[in-house]
Amino acid sequence: MSTDIKTRFEKAIEDVEKLPRRPNNDTLLKLYALYKQGLDGDVSGPKPGFFDFVGTVKYEAWAKLKGMRSEQAMRDYIELVKKLEDEQAR
Repeated sequence: MSTDIKTRFEKAIEDVEKLPRRPNNDTLLKLYALYKQGLDGDVSGPKPGFFDFVGTVKYEAWAKLKGMRSEQAMRDYIELVKKLEDEQAR
């Protein structure tokens, strides 16, 4: 994995925290899944229990990215953060 992608990914992680408005829940879920896939690769560990609704939704969103290369997840995360920044700058 190139250090350039890793550096840009780390900057995007910081930038998402500085957005003027909180993204909607669907976008936050996508950011979470891309973040986890980028850092940790395919989903691992047991699926959260039935009563942990938020944990289950996050787990399932990450699981949908199974097989995506970490570098591609990082690129998609960077692109999504840039899109959010552009939208919120207007």
